[in-house]
Amino acid sequence: MSKPPQPPVEWVKLTAPELNQLAAADALVILPVASTEQHGPHLGTGVDTILCGTVCRLAAERAQERRPVVVAPTLWVGLAEHHMAHGGTFTLDIPTYRAVLVCLVTSLQRHGFRRVLIVNGHGGNASALNAFLPDITRETGVEVAATTYFELAQPAFAPLLDDQDGVLHACEAETSMMMLAAPDAVREDRLADAHGPQFADPRAVLAPPVQRWRSFKSFAPSGVIGDARRSSRAKGEKLQAAAVDALADVIVKGTPWA
Repeated sequence: MSKPPQPPVEWVKLTAPELNQLAAADALVILPVASTEQHGPHLGTGVDTILCGTVCRLAAERAQERRPVVVAPTLWVGLAEHHMAHGGTFTLDIPTYRAVLVCLVTSLQRHGFRRVLIVNGHGGNASALNAFLPDITRETGVEVAATTYFELAQPAFAPLLDDQDGVLHACEAETSMMMLAAPDAVREDRLADAHGPQFADPRAVLAPPVQRWRSFKSFAPSGVIGDARRSSRAKGEKLQAAAVDALADVIVKGTPWA
């Protein structure tokens, strides 16, 4: 006898009574946070939102037999001031971003949810999220943890990529995953122009020990870091699977609450 189909994991596909039951069952809420911003000449501006939401949904579907879990709607705007010069970008300032996150987690707390895993899909959000965690936890009483999905999966990503060891921007990795997740947002006729600076150590440029703010356009005029010409759907399938595996493992094990 075949198993009955699993209920949806997406908040927006569940009724209020079903969500109340999940809260009573101490379900983990996955809160994807991302951005809407330029991604070079070849990718739609929703890359971070699409990829983060997709990975969260697939990981939760994998994990839901082991523990109750629900995926909140993806927050589609974040901290992207550094991309504004290219156009096509929305951004919040830091006080607004903090306030939005506190309001979202407070809404969950008022419905009875006690644990939230914020899953980030945009590099520009990461430092702020880490800095906000004490405030969000104290102000809401909810146990909140945060991760960036492509950093969580970076060890598995590295052997799958030709010219980089993790996600850069509008690069081989993101373009490959978009070819799988949202091929209609990929302009393959522009791939010839979809390359940018090749840094020996990209993290030393993007997160140096001595920091100052710089517009992304000042060091990546194309809007790309890396080489999207290396992209393929087959590579995207492997990268997506690696990201889903890494996040599902965190959900199932209950880290960091285990």
